[in-house]
Amino acid sequence: MYQDEKLICEDCGAEFVFSAGEQEFYAEKGLVNKPKRCPDCRKKRRQNNRHKMYDVVCSKCGANTQVPFKPIIGKEVYCKECYKQMHE
Repeated sequence: MYQDEKLICEDCGAEFVFSAGEQEFYAEKGLVNKPKRCPDCRKKRRQNNRHKMYDVVCSKCGANTQVPFKPIIGKEVYCKECYKQMHE
């Protein structure tokens, strides 16, 4: 049913194969969009996002701090010290 398909990476311009197996996996997971990046560029992008920090204001003490995740509006976020106090 699925056949290997050649795609072009939007980041580096390299041609890569979207294999029949990958297409089947995407379908099983309900993913409808084809990958836009080659495996190497996807890996680099994931690694870069792991080290991204977000500026926030602590919900408890009001201090400016950074967290390694994108905060959700309406959810409380704590600085390291307040979080530590709450979980001791």
